[in-house]
Amino acid sequence: MSGQHSHVPERDESERQLEELELQTRMERIGRKLLVLSGKGGVGKSTVAANLAVSLALAGKQVGLLDVDLHGPSIPKILGLDTERLGADSTGAIEPIRVSGNLTVVSVGLLLNSAEDAVIWRGPMKYNVIKQFLKDVAWGELDYLVIDSPPGTGDEPLSVAQMAGEGAWAVVVSTPQDVAVADVRRSVSFCRALHLRVAGIIENMSGLVCPHCGQSIDLFGVGGAEALAAEMGVPFLGRIPIDPQIVISGDSGRPFVESFAESRAARAFAAAIQPLVSQTEPGDTSRQLDQSQRNTTMKIAIPMANGRLSAHFGHCEQFAIVEVDSTGKTVLDTQYLTPPAHEPGVLPRWLHEQGANVIIAGGMGQRAQSLFAEQGIDVVVGAQALSAEDIVSAYLDGVLETGQNLCDH
Repeated sequence: MSGQHSHVPERDESERQLEELELQTRMERIGRKLLVLSGKGGVGKSTVAANLAVSLALAGKQVGLLDVDLHGPSIPKILGLDTERLGADSTGAIEPIRVSGNLTVVSVGLLLNSAEDAVIWRGPMKYNVIKQFLKDVAWGELDYLVIDSPPGTGDEPLSVAQMAGEGAWAVVVSTPQDVAVADVRRSVSFCRALHLRVAGIIENMSGLVCPHCGQSIDLFGVGGAEALAAEMGVPFLGRIPIDPQIVISGDSGRPFVESFAESRAARAFAAAIQPLVSQTEPGDTSRQLDQSQRNTTMKIAIPMANGRLSAHFGHCEQFAIVEVDSTGKTVLDTQYLTPPAHEPGVLPRWLHEQGANVIIAGGMGQRAQSLFAEQGIDVVVGAQALSAEDIVSAYLDGVLETGQNLCDH
C-alpha cells in the first residue's frame, strides 16, 4: 500500500510538469499577450478587445483573440461567429476559428450548443478551461494574442495573468465617469500586485459622435481615464467616442474598424494600437533575454538631486540605476550616472540604452510618459523625495507610496 501511495503523487507531479512545459512552449510562440481588463462591467471591454484585435490584424500583424469572459462570451456575436463551433486539427489540438488571413478567434461561446446556454462553473473548472485554451489551441506563431477577460479582479483575469507568462501586458478599459475610474484604479493596482505590465488605459464611450453634424457630446464627462493614467504613471492610449455604428456593427457581426475605417472612432482604435506596436517592435528586447534572467533581474532608474529623488525627472543631477533581483527582492548593483542634456525623447532613449525597465519619478508630463512607454520603460510617478535605497526597497516590497504627479507641465 505504501508503494501505491508514493507512486500516485509522482505520476500527478509528472503530469503537471508536462502540462506546464506544453503551456510554456505554446506561449513562447506568441510575441505579446494583451490582457484587456476592466474594473467593472458595462464599459465596452469586449467591443474594445475585438476592435483592437482587428486593428492589429489590419496593420499586418498575426493576431489571435481569446475570449475568457466565461459567463458572458460576446466576441462570437461581435465578429459574426454565432454559428461557428470549435473543432480539432490533425494533431488533436483545438483549431481556432479563422476570421481573416491573420486573425483567429477562440471563445467558450464557440463550444456552447446555443446562445441561451448558461455556463455554471466553479473556480477550478474555470481555471482548467482557461489553461486548456492557452495550452491546447493551435495558435501557431502570433505577433499578438488579445485576451478578453471578464470585469473585475477575480478568477479569470488572475488565472490568465498567471499562466500567460513572459510577454503579458494589460490594456485597461474605462469610461470617463468617476465611478468607472475608481474601479480602474483597482485594476491597475491588481496588475502591479501581479507584476503585470500595464500597456495603457483606454477611455471608451468618451463623447457621443452626432450622426448628423459630427460633433461630440460628452454624455459621461471626459478625461477621467486620462487623468487616472497620469496619476498612476501608466500610458494613456486614447479616447474612443460613442458611435451608433459600433452598436450596429456589433449586432450584425461586422468588425467596426473594418466596415467604418474612416470614422472618428475607427481612427481612434488605429491610434490606440500605435503605442502597443511601437513598444513591441525591434526596440523591445524582452524576447532576446536569456530565459534564466526573465522575470528575475531588472533595472530601476531613479532621478536624483542632493541624494534624494528629484521632483521632476528632467531636473535631476544624476540617475541612480539600480539592478535588482525582483524575485529575491535584492539589490544586485547600483550605479550613479550623469544624464545627457534634457531634451524631448533624449532621456527615454538614454535610459533604454542603460537597460532600464522602470523609472520612478516625482513628476512627469503625459508626453514624456508616452516616450518612455515607446522605449519599453514602465513609469511610476508621485514618489516621495527619499533615497534611492529606500525607494527601491519599498518598490520591491510593493509598499511604495505614490501621491500627486508633481509635474508642473
